[in-house]
Amino acid sequence: MARFTRIEVAQKMAEQGMVPLFYNQDIELGKKVLRACYAGGARLLEFTNRGDYAHEAFAALNKYCEAELPEMIMGVGSVTDAGTTSLYLQLGANFVVTPVLREDIAIACNRRKVLWSPGCGSLTEICRAEELGCEIVKLFPGGTYGPEFVKNIKGPQPWTSVMPTGGVSPTEDNLKGWFNAGVTCVGMGAQMISSDILKDGTFEVLEKRVADTLALIKKLRQ
Repeated sequence: MARFTRIEVAQKMAEQGMVPLFYNQDIELGKKVLRACYAGGARLLEFTNRGDYAHEAFAALNKYCEAELPEMIMGVGSVTDAGTTSLYLQLGANFVVTPVLREDIAIACNRRKVLWSPGCGSLTEICRAEELGCEIVKLFPGGTYGPEFVKNIKGPQPWTSVMPTGGVSPTEDNLKGWFNAGVTCVGMGAQMISSDILKDGTFEVLEKRVADTLALIKKLRQ
């Protein structure tokens, strides 16, 4: 069962402005990533469902958060069907992110009052997602659409909350474009938790990168 309500998750996404994305089968490596992100100030992390037995790694890491990093809100990403969604909900996922809009996933999450964020690529899809109870829409792939897309849809729909994933990097120019366009938060995978950090074990670099990015987002919002 989720430890955080969908309202709490949506508020934290809006407050923090960034959701790091990560996947690795190595549970001990995952713990180090979580600790570094937590020390850097992040209170959200999306564990992407991208490998065999990924749910087992997620379960172990989510239990670790509950015991050692109590404010960390772990969710799951790259989910494409209701069955997988239900599996992760049973393992305590606090939010579910999908690359596509699927009504069966919306139903599964809404039944448990868990935040879900579907990948959308048109205003029609965004409207349908909101009709199904979505609080924050994932724009995916973000780099394909860009900040201008967000700016244009916010015109007729200023109430829409958008989280682009893909095409987002922790640079001032990139983040300024997105936040000036009106995004609620951004998702960052390899641009934040890069392969060289995982390979070299330089988790102090990740901690600083997270802290610097959160500070930059705060500055850009002022």
